[in-house]
Amino acid sequence: MMGGGDVERLIQLLSRLPGLGPRSARRAALVLLRSPQTRLLPLAQAMEAAAHSVRSCHICGTLDSSDPCSICADPSRDHGLICVVETVGDLWALERSRLHPGTYQVLGGVLSALSGTGPEDLNTASLLSRVASGEVREVILALGATVEGASTAHWLQEKLSAHKVAVTRVGHGVPIGGALDVLDDGTLAAALSARRPAQ
Repeated sequence: MMGGGDVERLIQLLSRLPGLGPRSARRAALVLLRSPQTRLLPLAQAMEAAAHSVRSCHICGTLDSSDPCSICADPSRDHGLICVVETVGDLWALERSRLHPGTYQVLGGVLSALSGTGPEDLNTASLLSRVASGEVREVILALGATVEGASTAHWLQEKLSAHKVAVTRVGHGVPIGGALDVLDDGTLAAALSARRPAQ
């Protein structure tokens, strides 16, 4: 054990974070411990504050320090346009693009027989309630191009078909700058089936 029990516990906890293995966690711990007043303590305080204040929005399911979240409470957002995503991370990625003017619905997962995730495990009740209110004109399904994402999108389309709402999906296929000869068969198939008139 290097550095004592407290250092090892810090390294162990850091190594549980996505993208940090034991070696990366050691490097991160060293950086934090070299400047405890400017790095470690502010990080610990921010983590404690987040643990007490951050919660799920009862409308869309994202994480925020207020409920409803800042997106759902924003009157300048288009509340008639809902983008359905799998995780909060997906929502954050779309928000970084600044291209979606509407609101969101975070499912918290996708249907998966292997992991035992069924319809009752997804955060869809508030989505169906919002759509049933009649104020939503379009639901965009922005789910991953996986078997689970496709089956979840299909299931949601069936659930939403009872309402007068347009259901669309984000495009999948050839990325900008992507060469055809390095793409997998599934990506090429998605690109060909989602083709549209040239402009």
